[in-house]
Order: sequence, then structure tokens, then C-alpha cells
Amino acid sequence: MEKKRRQWKEQQEQKQAKQEKTIDIWFDEKDPLIHFCTHNTALKKRLATYAEQPPKQHPHMCRQADADPETGCMEFDIETGRFSFRLTDPYSEERREAARQPARKMFLIG
Repeated sequence: MEKKRRQWKEQQEQKQAKQEKTIDIWFDEKDPLIHFCTHNTALKKRLATYAEQPPKQHPHMCRQADADPETGCMEFDIETGRFSFRLTDPYSEERREAARQPARKMFLIG
């Protein structure tokens, strides 16, 4: 995994256009940590806040591993049990239309 991190950092040395910036997540079954590399400002703020939150007696749950001011990339290590993926089905056309109706009324009234 360390080799992948190094390779990734080398690729990120050049500044990138916004659409080229990525969020990379590395994990495997053996490692108790998930490694994040991100340029996403909202995610960087969220992870940094989480890493700084009490209880500080559990620093292994989330910590900032590295930051590169040139590329704007920040890296974090998070305990596997602290992170999850949420997959959702796409909304049906009926559900989208039901959500549109109140929004249209609000727009016309407001």
C-alpha cells in the first residue's frame, strides 16, 4: 500500500484542474485503517474536524497523515469501523415528480 501512496503523490505533484482532482480511498482486509487522499474541500474540512474532535484518547480512529500545500491534497487514516459506503437506488420518476411539485409551488409563491 505504501508503494501506491508514493506513486499517487508523484502523480499529484503537478497542479490539476478542478475536474481532474480526485478522492482516492485505499483499504484491504488486513489493514485496520482506510487511507484517504482528497482534494475535495468539504471532505477535507469534515475529516480534519473529525480528526481533531475529542475524545483525543482515541487518535487511532482518525488522523491527518499528510498535507501537500502545492496540490491542495490532504491525506487521512481512518479506523475501518468509522467509515461506511452508502449505496442507494436511483429515485423513481414518480418520486422525483412528487418532490418537484412542492418546489414548484414554493418557487411560484416565493
